[in-house]
Amino acid sequence: MIVADSNSATSSLQASKKKSRAKDFYDLLKVRLTAVVVFSGIFGYLLGTDEISITAILALAIGSFMITGAANTINQIIEKEHDKMMKRTKGRPLPLGIISRKEAGLYALLLAVVGATFLVYYVNVYAALLSVLSLVLYAFVYTPLKRITPLSVLVGAFPGGFPPLIGWVAATGEIGIEGLVLFALQFMWQFPHFWAIAWVADTDYKKAGFKMLPFNGKKDVNTAVQISIYTMFLIPIGFLPTQYGMTGMWSGLIAALAGAAFLFQTFGLMKDKTDKSALKIMFTSFIYLPIVQLVYLFDKI
Repeated sequence: MIVADSNSATSSLQASKKKSRAKDFYDLLKVRLTAVVVFSGIFGYLLGTDEISITAILALAIGSFMITGAANTINQIIEKEHDKMMKRTKGRPLPLGIISRKEAGLYALLLAVVGATFLVYYVNVYAALLSVLSLVLYAFVYTPLKRITPLSVLVGAFPGGFPPLIGWVAATGEIGIEGLVLFALQFMWQFPHFWAIAWVADTDYKKAGFKMLPFNGKKDVNTAVQISIYTMFLIPIGFLPTQYGMTGMWSGLIAALAGAAFLFQTFGLMKDKTDKSALKIMFTSFIYLPIVQLVYLFDKI
């Protein structure tokens, strides 16, 4: 009876360790961030096609999820030592030593290969190539640049803006002016989004040596004005899908109004230069993008 209880306890412990380890690898994917990428990709696909293929949507979702997860994992491999210095990242599996860099590297390679294979076989080669390019730019260019220059945000905005373009290419097989319009909207959105986060997390970022805020890297009026200027571009860009016949008039108007509301939030930051105002911009950025994308889709339908 004692032996049986001991065996049962051992089995339970092993199962618990396996479950915990699976969660650690799951955490490397940064699932919430990855889900935004997948949603934006599907948005681009649905806007670009009149004949929906469930197979293509599933393959796009799986492929995008895996390649984005691979990029996020590589980012954490490179920043392992720096993540130890920051409050919000020191509890990740790599800084804690739960997963080694070698294990994470093999995991990222597997994710990238499987994800690209899904896109090549079930979507098209062009979508796969753009996805791999996005991974390279994010993981191997943007990530190391974060400790060198604030221009890293500009570089990071390219892979950040790719998802709807990849979805469009998945649907049409070409980039086209329409695909570039979708890219431009999400590309420009990256700047107020990134800088609002960088403003709020400035102390943490500086501990790790990350240079994320523009100009002199200070939380001052210059940075607030920069955020406001880039947000302003969302208003005319939001109307471009209507201009190019991708959607109707009312979605363009709503997107432009959403951009104006987003811009209004930046005035508060210019006025008081507080973390509270930066937080409002950050939360507005989270709401703005899915609302605009959904409005475009509903208008097309």
